Amino acid sequence: MKKLLTAMALASPLMLSQTALAGDDTGFYLGGSVGSSQLSYKGDGTSIDDDDTGYKVFVGYNFGLIPLINLAVEGTYVDFGSQVGDILDEDHTLTSTALQGHALAGLNFGPFGVFAKAGVMNWDSKIKGPSVTDDSSGSDPAYGLGAKFQLASFQLRAEYERLKLDDADVDFISVGAAYTF
Repeated sequence: MKKLLTAMALASPLMLSQTALAGDDTGFYLGGSVGSSQLSYKGDGTSIDDDDTGYKVFVGYNFGLIPLINLAVEGTYVDFGSQVGDILDEDHTLTSTALQGHALAGLNFGPFGVFAKAGVMNWDSKIKGPSVTDDSSGSDPAYGLGAKFQLASFQLRAEYERLKLDDADVDFISVGAAYTF
């Protein structure tokens, strides 16, 4: 009996270390998210403060170099939906999409984890209305925070991203899933 208790005591830390390392799945991953896109802009007779459903698809690679720490790179296509705003007292619709590139760093606490990301976004916007139709594009910084729950190769994610489209602010809150190959 004493040998059995000793063996169990020695094996317990080994089992805990497997739990602590859960979620460090290294390799390529693919995923998608859906959420709320809030755009705010004021200036020169223009006021837009509206939200819509947006979505994104992403692909990345998690390096898994250090236990409990995730380091990854990620590329994303985002559709921010359509926002309606006032330009010179007339309603106009703004639609925006973006390609993003991010570096991610995160901490794992068993199957749960948190991460931060920073990168650049190349965006394209179209304004349509009775008096103005215009296209604009640009590149701006992009950053965000997120949390995840991972079991084996499947991951659930919740994220908050703060983005700029020139002088407009975009807050994108989303939930989604990813699968690591």
